[in-house]
Amino acid sequence: MEQTRKMLMTLYIGVIAVAIAMIALYELDLLVPGAEAGRDNAVEFVLTTIMELATLACAYLALRLFKFQKVHDDLIARKADALRKWGVLRLALLGVPLLANTLLYYLYMNPTFGYMAIILALCLPFVFPGKNRCEAEVSA
Repeated sequence: MEQTRKMLMTLYIGVIAVAIAMIALYELDLLVPGAEAGRDNAVEFVLTTIMELATLACAYLALRLFKFQKVHDDLIARKADALRKWGVLRLALLGVPLLANTLLYYLYMNPTFGYMAIILALCLPFVFPGKNRCEAEVSA
């Protein structure tokens, strides 16, 4: 169980670290912010729509994932193995769109992407893989 928790914690911190590194690179002008701004409004609109839907769906699914009966039963039956599988999925559901929204914000300088990244970042503490949480999630 401890090895699973450490792996989930590494993934959790890794997502945050990559997001902070991306922000630092753009804010220090090492990468060009707004490189795609105004280039193709249709592509920006489609990306905005897709990311809005993905952000809402992923945030909801990540926060409710362990409440689904199939997932809960798997966590009770297989403990650490199931926690590794479902925990990685839950962190990926938050982390991948978080990083995508951060990148898209700096490419298009569209505040919508920034707000969605902030929403996902605010969801991260609710899935923090602490020792007590990991033990509680695999018990009935």
